[in-house]
Amino acid sequence: MARRTRSAPAPTPEAVPAAEDAPPAEPAPPPGLGYEKWIGFLSNFIAPATLITALLFYFGYVSSREFFLYFGVDVDVLDFSNQQFVMRSPGAVFVPVMVILLIAAAAIVGHRLLRARLRTATPRWRRRTIALFAWSGIVLMLAGLVLAFSYAALSSWPYYGFATAMTLGSGAGLAAYAAQTARTLSGATQGRALVVLLVAVMVAGAFWATAAVAQWWGRGQARTLAADLSVLPAVVLDAKDRVSPGTSEITAIRLDQDFNADGTPVAGQFRYRYQGLRLLVRGGDYLFLVPDAWSADASTLVIPIDPANYRVRYRFLPDDVPPG
Repeated sequence: MARRTRSAPAPTPEAVPAAEDAPPAEPAPPPGLGYEKWIGFLSNFIAPATLITALLFYFGYVSSREFFLYFGVDVDVLDFSNQQFVMRSPGAVFVPVMVILLIAAAAIVGHRLLRARLRTATPRWRRRTIALFAWSGIVLMLAGLVLAFSYAALSSWPYYGFATAMTLGSGAGLAAYAAQTARTLSGATQGRALVVLLVAVMVAGAFWATAAVAQWWGRGQARTLAADLSVLPAVVLDAKDRVSPGTSEITAIRLDQDFNADGTPVAGQFRYRYQGLRLLVRGGDYLFLVPDAWSADASTLVIPIDPANYRVRYRFLPDDVPPG
């Protein structure tokens, strides 16, 4: 007769801890409102060295054009290389770049504070805040458009370009921030194209405003130099033919001449000497000379580098006594 065996009892499963004994889950961090994302997008956009070099070239060109235009010289005739324009750009770019960076840092801090407030605010307060940003941006953009289409009447205003650029750029920035914040809070998937276009207007406004600052920089540097031209190399110019200085600051001296046996002057001799000149710049095959003291009736002499007709001597140290 077969024996019946009793199976061993199944092991008792371990007690599952109560829900209240489990550690509380950490709250998920609130999603951003998109501001840092756009800052990252702009950072990636301006990172390439070729773009940075192009911007330095442009701002160097703008500031140099204003600088030499003060002395009546068109920078395009100087035949500067791209590297020379880039080397002339740092002074015109440093101030606006530092201001833009400080504004961006302040905007990031303000955005983080506003984001924390919006997360706990009532829907009505959120709508009012976003509407305030949006309408402020719209009003500024409309004011900028009025300025842009009033060029004929306001072009003589010294701050016209800067004011127009800042009004349009800041208005577009506020409107873009309001649109992106509304999209993020509502979870909408539409409206991104509008934000991208507004950000593009903001970047263009910043570019325009920086160009206006570069113009001011070049003009200011020219005025500073014109107030004390003694820092430029002094020049003595000998010429075979008469040169019209255009100002009494330049002294003209008639040199002694040798004569042939028949009483005619010896050909090829330097007959005139001009003192009271400073070397402003050399551009291509020409020297651009200015008088010792710049005034409203002063002029810039353009002298070809031609040893057969002109002889030029320099003193490169600032000195009240010209060479020779």
